[in-house]
Amino acid sequence: MRNSDRRLDALGLATLVFVIAGLYMAFLYAQTEVNMGLVYRIFFFHLGAVAAGFFAIIVVAVAGIAYLRTNARAWDRIAESSAEIGIVFCTIALLTGMIWARPIWGVWWTWDPRLTSFLILWLIYIAYLMLRASARDDARVARFSAVFGIVGALNVPIVIMSARVWRGISPVLFQETQQGFTFGLTPEMTQTLVVCITACLLLFFYLLALRTRLEAVRDELVALRRARSAR
Repeated sequence: MRNSDRRLDALGLATLVFVIAGLYMAFLYAQTEVNMGLVYRIFFFHLGAVAAGFFAIIVVAVAGIAYLRTNARAWDRIAESSAEIGIVFCTIALLTGMIWARPIWGVWWTWDPRLTSFLILWLIYIAYLMLRASARDDARVARFSAVFGIVGALNVPIVIMSARVWRGISPVLFQETQQGFTFGLTPEMTQTLVVCITACLLLFFYLLALRTRLEAVRDELVALRRARSAR
């Protein structure tokens, strides 16, 4: 077995352990929130999906910059794969946020600044994937997509700061106290949140490794077909 296979298996095992631990802590370890009740527990997975989605978008931007500098197809594969996985996590974040909002706010959706900016971010990367699908093997499209992905990532800090800057109804994640910044959670809730976010990030890396491998195999098949047709 190759070292890369061993590392991927180890990453998969670590992901499984953290996912199981996160599920246990979210449903059984963390206390029930006084005001929101049981529905607040979905926030552990919601914030985990948000963190993984944002991280995926940052990877798209970094890989896009690297591709523009080197023209290496490997970086382009990482950018495209990360965008696909990031959209999945962002979609999960949107859906879990709506499920939480219905009993808390009384509506499935409201045009709150954070929700609106997050939806715009989601639409940007849906457009990114549609652009990639239009001409997967065109180097010009790949370069344009890299620029598009980099510009789109600039919306991430806007989403993060929107609740604090525009004072919407979305809760502010970090609260400032005399001791510094805090999540405003009990220690058990904070520990659970950290484990759930870690689980989602590990799952992102695991899926990214599998997806980039699949894309590399696809490139090899395309090269073989072109070589065969050229004979």
